[in-house]
Parts: sequence; structure tokens; C-alpha cells
Amino acid sequence: MQQLAITRTTHRFLPDPRRVIAKPHLPGEEVYSSDGKSRVKAVLERILAIPDSEVAAVLADVLSNFAHRHRDFTQVLHHHFQMVAHHVEQGVTVSEERRLLIGAYFTHEYSIEAAALFNPSMVPAPDQSGLAPGHQRFIMSVRAVGEGHVSSIGFRTGVIDEQCNLTFETAGSYAITGHRKRPLYDKHLFGHKLGELGADNRITSQVLDPLPERFTFDELERRLTLLHEQRIFDEVIAFETIKLIHLLASSNYLVAYPRESSVSERVIFPAGPKETQGMEDARFVRFVHDDGSVVYYATYTAFDGLEVLPQLIETADFVSFHVATLNGAHALNKGMALFPRLIGGQYVMLGRSDRENTYLLRSDNVRFWNETQLLQTPQRAWELVHIGNCGSPIETDAGWLVLTHGVGPMRRYAIGAILLDLEDPSRTIAHLPEPLMVPEPDEREGYVPNVLYSCGSMVHRDHLILPYGFSDGGIKIALTRLPDLLDLLLEHRCD
Repeated sequence: MQQLAITRTTHRFLPDPRRVIAKPHLPGEEVYSSDGKSRVKAVLERILAIPDSEVAAVLADVLSNFAHRHRDFTQVLHHHFQMVAHHVEQGVTVSEERRLLIGAYFTHEYSIEAAALFNPSMVPAPDQSGLAPGHQRFIMSVRAVGEGHVSSIGFRTGVIDEQCNLTFETAGSYAITGHRKRPLYDKHLFGHKLGELGADNRITSQVLDPLPERFTFDELERRLTLLHEQRIFDEVIAFETIKLIHLLASSNYLVAYPRESSVSERVIFPAGPKETQGMEDARFVRFVHDDGSVVYYATYTAFDGLEVLPQLIETADFVSFHVATLNGAHALNKGMALFPRLIGGQYVMLGRSDRENTYLLRSDNVRFWNETQLLQTPQRAWELVHIGNCGSPIETDAGWLVLTHGVGPMRRYAIGAILLDLEDPSRTIAHLPEPLMVPEPDEREGYVPNVLYSCGSMVHRDHLILPYGFSDGGIKIALTRLPDLLDLLLEHRCD
């Protein structure tokens, strides 16, 4: 195969253990002491017993050592105090200083990038104001991994100039997890997903039927409480159904950040029960509706240590994000990537529902995926273990450009490319027989060796900008001329 000129830039992003968030720390709530008190209550009583004369000094030490590491640190401590305030005996007055100190005892720092930083995706930023001609502002998402292999979603920002030189802005001084709240739930969608989870039964009907078409979490809880008082739930199937209802409700949430914070400070940290082991490989795409309106979607994989759950993020401004479950018989497995516009009036997605082949999915609703069609199977020596995408397809005059990943001998991940028909993306126009990129010697060592992987590229002028993770140890950037890549693809048309 003719060699394509690919330039690896000098940019290199490595894990930075100094990027820390302030997380709640509730030690062993399920563990009780010999007198029957929970760990939280026992610790709280010891804090309340600290003499008033010592509280100010201990709190001053905390503020001196930690306040400069976190945005609005005292607000964080207040919030964490409120999480345990119900353990304080009625009638006990807690001073402002002691409240902050209690919050500090139930807080710990978590280094979001301590273990790894990799698998980026890149999109044009919503705000393109104030730039010189030929320049474009971008947002790059990253997968950060900390203690316990918990993945979160972070961001970096920068500008590409008219010569395709990239300048990354310095990451913000803080890492913040934002404010979470419950959304309004759509009864039809909620019930449909419960059915997929195996809870299509009379208990579900008794819970949902009286609720309005769009209901709040509090309305759901009041309904569950009422039925519990009526002893409707005195059977095993009811217990499992209620557990699934809570799981589903908690997997859909909103998270918002202060507008004065920089994009690179914002961290989407796991919040749902299916995310306890992380949020993996977000594939962001700038989606343009037929009326010209723009929204950003990102598919990602929620992981609880045992099972994966495909999820969808929606945002217009990277300030507030709506996180929701994906539904349907084919909303399965990892690596789902949305096309950037409707095709034939439908949403279209790439997926890998059987863990080794690439499928094309179509839907009238971006959150429901029931129609699928086999698109690509492992064929080349470098991809025989399994294949998948490296982010959302990119629209070109020649067709939909899809960067792929393939896994070959020694579990080496390489990056390839295919070209799909613009009007009928189930038709493959061209398929490169060899990979575009394989790990170079300085890219082979890391948390997971011998891996090149990307979650999304973007085009600037006549260049493809490809951010990629190397061996789960860091992130680099590659550039290639888009016309040259398309010409090379068209030399390898499919029959």
C-alpha cells in the first residue's frame, strides 16, 4: 500500500497526579461498632467532642493546606457536612467552624489522572468568536483514570491556526465535578428501559401508571413509599423491580458547572450506580440538525465492574450536561459512535453489539436503537481479533470517512480507515488493506502496552486532526492531508 504522510506533532499529554477533586468520604457506613453505631456516626461523635478551643486551629490547618487546591473549597465542605448532618442529634448546635471541619473529615482528595490519561476525542468548540481568519477553537475530551481504575471524562482546549498548527491552552488550576440534579423523567422511555432490564411486570405498572407523563424523582419516591405502605412489595420480584427502578432513575442526571470556570477545569465524574468503575471512552460529536441547530452528543460506556451500559451525554455549551441511558435491543456493548447529522431523516450510529464486528444502527429517536445491519467484519491480519470505530464518521465529498481500530497478534491495536456512501452508509466504498498507524517504539509502553486508540477526530481546512491515546499512557496528535487520505482510500475500492 502506498505510504500516507502522517505527521505526529510534538504535543504530548501525560497523566498529572496534581489534578485532584474533593470527593465525599463516608467510611464504612455499612460497618457498625460494638455499640451498634455506624462508622459515620461514631466518627461524627468524635469530631463533635473536639473542644471548641481546638476546632479553629484544626480547621485553619485544613484551609491552609487544601483551600488553594480546590475552587470554592468552603462550599465543598459545607456540602459534605450536609451529607452527614442527619446523624447529628436533635437539639445539638453546631457552629459554622465545626460544620466546615466536619465536612473536611468527610472529604478526601482523589487524583483523577493518577493512573492514566488516554483515548481523546476532538470537536470544534461552540464559541468561535474573537479568532483570527483561518483559526478554529476546539475542545478535546480525555479519559482520565485514577485510583481503583475509575475513569472520568475531562477536557482540554486550544486553537488551530491557518497552517494547522495547534496551540493548547494551559489546563485550569482546579478540577471540579459540578452540581448534579435529577431531570424530569419521560414515563414512556422510563418504562421501556425497565422492560429491557427485565422489569416488565405488574409491580412496574403499579409504580408508573399513576405518574404523569413527565415526572420528578420526588414524585417517583412518593409513589414507591405509598405502595410500600400498602404492602404491595412483599415479594421477591418486587424487591428486584424496585432495585432496578432506583438504578435507572440514578443513571439519568444533569450536571452543571459555574460559567466562570474554564472548560478544562470541568470533570464529569461517575455519579450513576452503573458508573461505579467509571465512564469510559466518550466519543463527542458536533451534531447539526436539519434546521441548522447544533447540539453536542457523546456516547460513552458506563461500567460497574461487572457489566457495561451504553450512555449518552447531551450538551449545547459544555457548561451543563444531560446524561441518560441508551435504549433498545442493540444499545449494547462498547464503542457506539453517532453520525453528525440525520441521514434519510434518521439518526445513524456505528456500534459493536457482538464485541467483534461493526454494525450500522438506525433510529427515529437518538436514545432508542433497535434496527441494525452488519457493516464490517475482521478480515485483515492486523484486525482479526476484533474491530471497531475510532469515533464518529466525518463527512467528506467522497463519503463518510470512518477511522477504525483493529486488534491483531499480541493484542496490538492499530488505526485504519474505511469510506462509506454518503446517502447509504451501509455501503462500504473503500477499505484500506493496511493500518494508517501502528504504535511506534516510543508509544508501545504504558498502562496497557501496544495500543493506539482514538475516540474522535476533526477536520480543519484540508487536514485531518487525529488525537490518539498511546498504550493508555498518554495522548498525542497526528495530522494528515485529508485529500491524500481520500485518494489513498479510493485506490482500494470495494467490489
